[in-house]
Amino acid sequence: MATASPGMTLSEMSCKITNSFAPGEPFAAFSFSRTTFESPVARTMGWEKSGMRSILFGALLACCGTAAAAPTILVYGDSLSSAYGIPQSAGWVALLGERLKQLKSNYTVVNASVSGETSAGGAARIGRVLASTRPAIVIVELGANDGLRGLPVAQMKANLTAIVRAAKRQGARVILVGMQMPPNYGAQYTNAFRAAFREVARDERVPLVPFLLEGLDKREMFQPDNLHPVAEAQPLLLENVWRKLASMVIARAK
Repeated sequence: MATASPGMTLSEMSCKITNSFAPGEPFAAFSFSRTTFESPVARTMGWEKSGMRSILFGALLACCGTAAAAPTILVYGDSLSSAYGIPQSAGWVALLGERLKQLKSNYTVVNASVSGETSAGGAARIGRVLASTRPAIVIVELGANDGLRGLPVAQMKANLTAIVRAAKRQGARVILVGMQMPPNYGAQYTNAFRAAFREVARDERVPLVPFLLEGLDKREMFQPDNLHPVAEAQPLLLENVWRKLASMVIARAK
């Protein structure tokens, strides 16, 4: 939360922002506390307490408004983006944040990915997440759990379309991240599943990362469950996404 303690002076006041998230709830919410302040200088000059509070509160709003003005990249996915089974700092989303820092980009990254999330769950909470983050760019990485559960491809496609459209309505640029299912799910299902991402990207005119796990072709690149990449493989995931994201980030910096 963005707060100011009662004893804080104008020179000591700073924006303090904490992201907090629980599935199904808004997160990264900012609130402002009132600051009661009366300095000896204010008393000498005869300023009213209420006037000083207004000045300080206005300064706090300006401070936090400046921080909030930094554009946000929202990563909206499942366990493949939530660093499942590895340290958070090793996940591809955290690596993205580090790359942006190295490039001296003013983008901030918010990871709203939830392990086990399906496209239906994502569609249900997208409105709250967009309202909380107001992102400039949204990276949608959902659908893997739909496939693993054998859920209808048509429903997944409809959910992904709803998520993309919700983000676009708020003025965000969207990148859709594709997934693929192993052949043991049957040719009909795996082909339809893979095609669904292409079709949504085409119909909604958004860039597509064809396959998040492209290049992960060795068993040691995966955890024992054979589903989630190990920490050493996360840079490959980042590179797969970066190919589509780089032009958006660089274009804004110019």
